[in-house]
Amino acid sequence: MINRILVFILTALLLPSVSLAGPIRIKDLVEFDGVRGNDLVGYGLVVGLNGTGDGIRNAPFTEEIMTNILERLGVNITGEQFRPKNVAAVFVTANLPPFARAGSRIDVTVSAIGDAKSLLGGTLIMTPLNAADGQIYAVGQGPIIAGGISASGDAGSVVQGVPTAGSIPSGAYVEREIDFDFAALEQIRLALRTPDFTTALRIEQAINKSFGRAVARMLDAGTVELDIKATRQASAAHAISKVENVLVVPQRKARVVVDQRSGTIVLGEDVRISRVAVSQGNLTLRIEEQPIVVQPNPFAAGQSVVVPRTSASIQEEPGIGLAELSEGTSLSEVIAGLNALGVSPRDMIDILKSIKAAGALHAEFIVR
Repeated sequence: MINRILVFILTALLLPSVSLAGPIRIKDLVEFDGVRGNDLVGYGLVVGLNGTGDGIRNAPFTEEIMTNILERLGVNITGEQFRPKNVAAVFVTANLPPFARAGSRIDVTVSAIGDAKSLLGGTLIMTPLNAADGQIYAVGQGPIIAGGISASGDAGSVVQGVPTAGSIPSGAYVEREIDFDFAALEQIRLALRTPDFTTALRIEQAINKSFGRAVARMLDAGTVELDIKATRQASAAHAISKVENVLVVPQRKARVVVDQRSGTIVLGEDVRISRVAVSQGNLTLRIEEQPIVVQPNPFAAGQSVVVPRTSASIQEEPGIGLAELSEGTSLSEVIAGLNALGVSPRDMIDILKSIKAAGALHAEFIVR
Protein backbone atom coordinates (compact mmCIF):
# COMPACT_ATOMS: atom_id res chain seq x y z
CA MET A 1 0.00 0.00 0.00
CA ILE A 2 2.85 2.39 0.93
CA ASN A 3 4.63 1.58 -2.36
CA ARG A 4 1.48 2.47 -4.33
CA ILE A 5 1.22 5.81 -2.52
CA LEU A 6 4.88 6.58 -3.27
CA VAL A 7 4.42 5.72 -6.96
CA PHE A 8 1.33 7.99 -7.12
CA ILE A 9 3.21 10.91 -5.50
CA LEU A 10 6.23 10.50 -7.80
CA THR A 11 3.99 10.32 -10.86
CA ALA A 12 2.17 13.50 -9.84
CA LEU A 13 5.46 15.34 -9.35
CA LEU A 14 6.87 14.24 -12.70
CA LEU A 15 3.80 15.12 -14.76
CA PRO A 16 3.83 18.69 -16.16
CA SER A 17 1.26 21.05 -14.71
CA VAL A 18 -1.35 21.85 -17.36
CA SER A 19 -3.99 24.53 -16.71
CA LEU A 20 -7.33 23.71 -18.27
CA ALA A 21 -9.56 26.46 -19.57
CA GLY A 22 -13.02 26.69 -18.09
CA PRO A 23 -16.07 25.64 -20.11
CA ILE A 24 -17.84 28.30 -22.18
CA ARG A 25 -21.40 28.40 -23.46
CA ILE A 26 -21.85 27.63 -27.15
CA LYS A 27 -23.70 30.96 -27.60
CA ASP A 28 -20.45 32.74 -26.72
CA LEU A 29 -18.44 30.74 -29.29
CA VAL A 30 -20.62 30.72 -32.41
CA GLU A 31 -22.96 32.78 -34.56
CA PHE A 32 -26.22 31.13 -35.62
CA ASP A 33 -26.84 31.19 -39.36
CA GLY A 34 -29.41 33.89 -40.23
CA VAL A 35 -29.51 35.38 -36.71
CA ARG A 36 -27.72 38.67 -37.29
CA GLY A 37 -28.35 42.39 -37.41
CA ASN A 38 -28.52 44.69 -40.42
CA ASP A 39 -26.84 48.08 -40.82
CA LEU A 40 -28.96 51.14 -41.55
CA VAL A 41 -27.90 54.58 -42.75
CA GLY A 42 -29.64 57.88 -43.39
CA TYR A 43 -28.92 61.50 -44.26
CA GLY A 44 -30.56 64.11 -42.05
CA LEU A 45 -30.49 67.54 -40.49
CA VAL A 46 -29.74 68.64 -36.92
CA VAL A 47 -31.28 71.90 -35.72
CA GLY A 48 -31.14 73.96 -32.55
CA LEU A 49 -27.37 74.38 -32.40
CA ASN A 50 -25.97 77.40 -30.58
CA GLY A 51 -24.08 78.92 -33.51
CA THR A 52 -21.94 75.80 -33.99
CA GLY A 53 -23.59 74.49 -37.15
CA ASP A 54 -22.43 74.28 -40.76
CA GLY A 55 -21.31 77.30 -42.71
CA ILE A 56 -23.73 77.34 -45.64
CA ARG A 57 -21.05 78.57 -48.06
CA ASN A 58 -18.76 75.68 -47.15
CA ALA A 59 -21.54 73.05 -46.97
CA PRO A 60 -24.09 73.65 -49.76
CA PHE A 61 -25.71 70.27 -49.15
CA THR A 62 -26.95 71.59 -45.78
CA GLU A 63 -28.87 74.37 -47.52
CA GLU A 64 -30.31 71.88 -50.02
CA ILE A 65 -31.68 69.46 -47.42
CA MET A 66 -33.02 72.32 -45.31
CA THR A 67 -34.84 73.70 -48.36
CA ASN A 68 -36.36 70.29 -49.13
CA ILE A 69 -37.59 69.83 -45.56
CA LEU A 70 -39.17 73.30 -45.43
CA GLU A 71 -40.88 72.80 -48.79
CA ARG A 72 -42.34 69.47 -47.62
CA LEU A 73 -43.76 71.36 -44.64
CA GLY A 74 -45.39 73.90 -46.96
CA VAL A 75 -42.87 76.74 -46.58
CA ASN A 76 -41.81 78.21 -49.92
CA ILE A 77 -38.33 79.73 -49.72
CA THR A 78 -37.45 79.67 -53.42
CA GLY A 79 -35.08 82.51 -54.22
CA GLU A 80 -34.61 83.48 -50.59
CA GLN A 81 -31.15 84.05 -49.11
CA PHE A 82 -30.60 82.67 -45.61
CA ARG A 83 -27.44 81.90 -43.70
CA PRO A 84 -28.38 80.15 -40.44
CA LYS A 85 -25.61 78.83 -38.19
CA ASN A 86 -27.76 76.60 -36.01
CA VAL A 87 -28.20 73.68 -38.45
CA ALA A 88 -25.86 70.88 -39.53
CA ALA A 89 -26.04 68.07 -42.06
CA VAL A 90 -25.37 64.65 -40.54
CA PHE A 91 -25.15 60.96 -41.35
CA VAL A 92 -27.36 58.80 -39.12
CA THR A 93 -26.38 55.16 -38.60
CA ALA A 94 -28.03 52.32 -36.68
CA ASN A 95 -28.08 48.56 -36.41
CA LEU A 96 -31.36 46.72 -36.84
CA PRO A 97 -31.10 43.74 -34.46
CA PRO A 98 -32.39 40.30 -35.43
CA PHE A 99 -36.11 39.66 -34.85
CA ALA A 100 -36.80 43.41 -34.39
CA ARG A 101 -40.53 44.01 -34.77
CA ALA A 102 -42.38 47.03 -36.14
CA GLY A 103 -42.87 49.61 -33.43
CA SER A 104 -39.81 48.68 -31.39
CA ARG A 105 -37.08 51.26 -30.81
CA ILE A 106 -33.36 51.14 -31.60
CA ASP A 107 -30.38 53.40 -30.83
CA VAL A 108 -28.91 55.67 -33.50
CA THR A 109 -25.56 57.42 -33.94
CA VAL A 110 -25.32 60.90 -35.46
CA SER A 111 -22.11 62.23 -37.10
CA ALA A 112 -21.55 65.64 -38.71
CA ILE A 113 -20.36 65.67 -42.34
CA GLY A 114 -19.89 69.43 -42.80
CA ASP A 115 -17.83 71.99 -40.92
CA ALA A 116 -20.05 72.08 -37.82
CA LYS A 117 -18.07 72.64 -34.63
CA SER A 118 -20.42 70.82 -32.24
CA LEU A 119 -23.73 68.95 -32.15
CA LEU A 120 -24.24 69.66 -28.45
CA GLY A 121 -27.85 70.63 -27.73
CA GLY A 122 -29.06 69.79 -31.24
CA THR A 123 -32.16 67.86 -32.28
CA LEU A 124 -32.29 65.43 -35.18
CA ILE A 125 -35.20 66.03 -37.54
CA MET A 126 -37.17 63.01 -38.81
CA THR A 127 -34.70 60.95 -40.84
CA PRO A 128 -35.52 57.74 -42.76
CA LEU A 129 -32.93 54.97 -42.36
CA ASN A 130 -32.28 52.68 -45.33
CA ALA A 131 -30.72 49.22 -45.55
CA ALA A 132 -28.51 47.88 -48.34
CA ASP A 133 -31.58 47.01 -50.42
CA GLY A 134 -32.68 50.67 -50.48
CA GLN A 135 -35.80 50.08 -48.39
CA ILE A 136 -36.68 52.21 -45.34
CA TYR A 137 -36.63 50.09 -42.17
CA ALA A 138 -36.60 52.75 -39.44
CA VAL A 139 -37.13 56.47 -38.84
CA GLY A 140 -34.98 58.43 -36.39
CA GLN A 141 -35.63 61.66 -34.52
CA GLY A 142 -34.83 63.20 -31.14
CA PRO A 143 -32.35 65.22 -29.03
CA ILE A 144 -28.68 64.35 -29.42
CA ILE A 145 -26.34 63.40 -26.60
CA ALA A 146 -22.98 64.74 -27.82
CA GLY A 147 -19.76 62.95 -26.91
CA GLY A 148 -17.63 66.00 -26.12
CA ILE A 149 -17.47 69.76 -25.62
CA SER A 150 -15.68 72.65 -27.31
CA ALA A 151 -15.08 76.30 -26.44
CA SER A 152 -13.30 79.04 -28.36
CA GLY A 153 -12.28 82.68 -28.01
CA ASP A 154 -10.57 85.32 -30.10
CA ALA A 155 -7.09 83.93 -29.52
CA GLY A 156 -7.58 80.25 -28.79
CA SER A 157 -9.89 77.28 -28.47
CA VAL A 158 -10.15 74.04 -26.54
CA VAL A 159 -11.83 70.76 -27.51
CA GLN A 160 -12.46 67.74 -25.29
CA GLY A 161 -13.80 64.50 -26.73
CA VAL A 162 -15.59 64.46 -30.10
CA PRO A 163 -18.37 67.09 -30.07
CA THR A 164 -19.21 66.51 -33.74
CA ALA A 165 -20.65 63.05 -33.07
CA GLY A 166 -23.33 61.85 -30.68
CA SER A 167 -26.06 59.31 -30.09
CA ILE A 168 -29.80 59.15 -29.50
CA PRO A 169 -30.75 56.25 -27.21
CA SER A 170 -33.93 54.60 -28.52
CA GLY A 171 -33.99 57.34 -31.12
CA ALA A 172 -35.57 55.42 -34.01
CA TYR A 173 -38.77 53.45 -34.50
CA VAL A 174 -38.67 50.26 -36.56
CA GLU A 175 -41.09 50.66 -39.48
CA ARG A 176 -40.38 47.47 -41.46
CA GLU A 177 -39.45 43.94 -40.37
CA ILE A 178 -36.84 41.74 -41.99
CA ASP A 179 -38.50 39.01 -44.05
CA PHE A 180 -37.00 35.91 -42.39
CA ASP A 181 -39.02 32.81 -41.44
CA PHE A 182 -36.88 31.33 -38.69
CA ALA A 183 -39.49 28.72 -37.71
CA ALA A 184 -39.36 27.14 -41.20
CA LEU A 185 -35.66 26.22 -40.99
CA GLU A 186 -34.85 22.51 -41.07
CA GLN A 187 -31.10 22.89 -40.51
CA ILE A 188 -29.17 25.63 -38.78
CA ARG A 189 -25.45 26.16 -39.18
CA LEU A 190 -23.34 27.25 -36.24
CA ALA A 191 -20.44 29.44 -37.43
CA LEU A 192 -17.47 29.49 -35.05
CA ARG A 193 -16.09 32.96 -34.36
CA THR A 194 -12.60 31.42 -34.21
CA PRO A 195 -12.48 28.44 -36.57
CA ASP A 196 -10.77 25.40 -35.08
CA PHE A 197 -11.24 21.70 -35.88
CA THR A 198 -10.88 20.59 -32.27
CA THR A 199 -13.39 23.15 -30.98
CA ALA A 200 -15.87 22.27 -33.74
CA LEU A 201 -15.58 18.58 -32.88
CA ARG A 202 -16.13 19.29 -29.18
CA ILE A 203 -19.24 21.35 -30.00
CA GLU A 204 -20.61 18.47 -32.08
CA GLN A 205 -19.95 15.94 -29.31
CA ALA A 206 -21.39 18.21 -26.57
CA ILE A 207 -24.61 18.85 -28.51
CA ASN A 208 -25.11 15.18 -29.35
CA LYS A 209 -24.48 14.24 -25.72
CA SER A 210 -27.00 16.85 -24.53
CA PHE A 211 -29.76 15.47 -26.79
CA GLY A 212 -28.75 11.82 -26.37
CA ARG A 213 -28.56 11.22 -30.14
CA ALA A 214 -26.81 12.46 -33.26
CA VAL A 215 -28.32 15.85 -34.10
CA ALA A 216 -25.16 17.86 -34.89
CA ARG A 217 -22.46 17.26 -37.49
CA MET A 218 -19.17 19.09 -37.99
CA LEU A 219 -18.80 20.27 -41.60
CA ASP A 220 -15.42 22.00 -41.31
CA ALA A 221 -13.27 23.93 -38.83
CA GLY A 222 -15.73 26.81 -38.75
CA THR A 223 -19.15 25.19 -39.20
CA VAL A 224 -21.34 22.74 -37.27
CA GLU A 225 -24.73 21.83 -38.75
CA LEU A 226 -27.72 21.20 -36.48
CA ASP A 227 -30.66 19.05 -37.67
CA ILE A 228 -33.77 20.70 -36.19
CA LYS A 229 -36.07 17.75 -36.92
CA ALA A 230 -33.70 15.30 -35.21
CA THR A 231 -33.75 17.36 -32.00
CA ARG A 232 -37.50 16.55 -31.58
CA GLN A 233 -38.11 20.04 -30.23
CA ALA A 234 -41.31 22.03 -30.74
CA SER A 235 -39.59 24.56 -33.02
CA ALA A 236 -36.23 25.83 -34.18
CA ALA A 237 -36.30 28.45 -31.41
CA HIS A 238 -36.73 25.74 -28.75
CA ALA A 239 -33.81 23.76 -30.20
CA ILE A 240 -31.51 26.80 -30.27
CA SER A 241 -32.46 27.78 -26.71
CA LYS A 242 -31.25 24.37 -25.55
CA VAL A 243 -28.14 24.28 -27.73
CA GLU A 244 -26.78 27.75 -26.87
CA ASN A 245 -26.41 26.95 -23.15
CA VAL A 246 -24.41 23.73 -23.66
CA LEU A 247 -20.92 24.10 -22.16
CA VAL A 248 -17.80 23.43 -24.23
CA VAL A 249 -14.08 23.80 -23.51
CA PRO A 250 -12.68 25.58 -26.61
CA GLN A 251 -9.26 24.90 -28.07
CA ARG A 252 -7.23 27.99 -28.95
CA LYS A 253 -4.08 28.44 -30.99
CA ALA A 254 -0.98 29.48 -29.11
CA ARG A 255 -0.49 33.16 -29.91
CA VAL A 256 1.79 36.01 -28.89
CA VAL A 257 0.31 39.41 -29.79
CA VAL A 258 2.58 42.45 -29.74
CA ASP A 259 1.55 46.10 -30.10
CA GLN A 260 4.73 48.01 -30.94
CA ARG A 261 3.11 51.44 -30.55
CA SER A 262 2.14 50.97 -26.91
CA GLY A 263 4.64 48.25 -25.98
CA THR A 264 1.88 45.80 -25.03
CA ILE A 265 2.58 42.05 -25.02
CA VAL A 266 -0.16 39.43 -24.65
CA LEU A 267 0.66 35.72 -24.36
CA GLY A 268 -1.91 32.99 -24.82
CA GLU A 269 -2.31 30.14 -22.36
CA ASP A 270 -0.74 27.52 -24.65
CA VAL A 271 2.46 29.47 -25.44
CA ARG A 272 5.58 27.37 -24.87
CA ILE A 273 9.29 28.18 -25.07
CA SER A 274 12.02 25.61 -25.62
CA ARG A 275 15.28 25.79 -23.72
CA VAL A 276 17.26 28.75 -25.08
CA ALA A 277 20.00 31.20 -24.02
CA VAL A 278 19.47 34.96 -24.44
CA SER A 279 21.87 37.90 -24.24
CA GLN A 280 20.68 41.50 -24.63
CA GLY A 281 22.32 44.93 -24.37
CA ASN A 282 21.95 48.50 -25.64
CA LEU A 283 24.41 50.54 -27.69
CA THR A 284 24.21 54.37 -27.47
CA LEU A 285 26.02 56.65 -29.94
CA ARG A 286 26.25 60.32 -28.87
CA ILE A 287 27.59 63.20 -31.01
CA GLU A 288 27.73 66.77 -29.68
CA GLU A 289 28.64 69.94 -31.59
CA GLN A 290 30.07 72.86 -29.54
CA PRO A 291 31.60 75.40 -31.98
CA ILE A 292 33.85 78.18 -30.60
CA VAL A 293 33.97 81.72 -32.00
CA VAL A 294 37.50 83.24 -32.10
CA GLN A 295 37.64 87.06 -32.38
CA PRO A 296 40.72 89.18 -33.24
CA ASN A 297 42.08 91.97 -31.01
CA PRO A 298 40.21 95.29 -31.15
CA PHE A 299 43.00 97.09 -33.13
CA ALA A 300 44.03 94.10 -35.24
CA ALA A 301 42.94 93.81 -38.83
CA GLY A 302 41.13 90.51 -38.92
CA GLN A 303 37.81 88.67 -38.93
CA SER A 304 35.97 86.49 -36.47
CA VAL A 305 36.42 82.77 -37.12
CA VAL A 306 34.17 79.90 -36.00
CA VAL A 307 36.23 76.93 -34.91
CA PRO A 308 34.26 73.62 -34.97
CA ARG A 309 34.46 71.32 -32.00
CA THR A 310 32.84 67.88 -32.09
CA SER A 311 32.60 65.38 -29.26
CA ALA A 312 31.69 61.76 -30.17
CA SER A 313 31.30 58.85 -27.78
CA ILE A 314 29.91 55.32 -27.81
CA GLN A 315 28.36 53.90 -24.66
CA GLU A 316 27.42 50.26 -24.31
CA GLU A 317 25.30 49.17 -21.40
CA PRO A 318 26.33 45.98 -19.60
CA GLY A 319 23.07 44.20 -20.52
CA ILE A 320 21.85 40.99 -18.98
CA GLY A 321 24.72 38.79 -20.06
CA LEU A 322 23.89 35.32 -21.35
CA ALA A 323 20.75 34.16 -19.52
CA GLU A 324 19.20 30.72 -19.91
CA LEU A 325 15.47 30.27 -20.31
CA SER A 326 14.47 26.78 -19.29
CA GLU A 327 11.75 24.94 -21.17
CA GLY A 328 8.32 26.09 -19.95
CA THR A 329 5.44 23.65 -19.58
CA SER A 330 2.88 26.24 -18.48
CA LEU A 331 2.18 29.91 -19.04
CA SER A 332 3.28 30.83 -15.51
CA GLU A 333 6.67 29.16 -16.09
CA VAL A 334 7.10 30.98 -19.40
CA ILE A 335 6.32 34.34 -17.75
CA ALA A 336 8.66 33.60 -14.86
CA GLY A 337 11.46 32.79 -17.30
CA LEU A 338 10.92 35.98 -19.33
CA ASN A 339 10.67 38.13 -16.19
CA ALA A 340 14.00 36.72 -15.04
CA LEU A 341 15.64 38.63 -17.90
CA GLY A 342 14.76 41.91 -16.14
CA VAL A 343 14.29 44.00 -19.29
CA SER A 344 11.71 46.61 -20.34
CA PRO A 345 8.60 45.65 -22.36
CA ARG A 346 10.03 47.10 -25.59
CA ASP A 347 13.26 45.14 -25.15
CA MET A 348 11.10 42.10 -24.41
CA ILE A 349 9.43 42.51 -27.81
CA ASP A 350 12.83 42.30 -29.55
CA ILE A 351 13.79 39.29 -27.43
CA LEU A 352 10.56 37.47 -28.34
CA LYS A 353 11.18 38.18 -32.03
CA SER A 354 14.66 36.71 -31.75
CA ILE A 355 13.42 33.65 -29.84
CA LYS A 356 10.79 33.12 -32.56
CA ALA A 357 13.45 33.43 -35.28
CA ALA A 358 15.56 30.85 -33.43
CA GLY A 359 12.64 28.41 -33.49
CA ALA A 360 12.32 28.26 -29.71
CA LEU A 361 8.98 30.11 -29.44
CA HIS A 362 6.17 27.67 -30.22
CA ALA A 363 3.32 30.06 -30.95
CA GLU A 364 1.90 32.25 -33.68
CA PHE A 365 3.65 35.64 -33.45
CA ILE A 366 1.35 38.59 -34.36
CA VAL A 367 2.72 42.14 -34.55
CA ARG A 368 0.26 45.04 -34.73
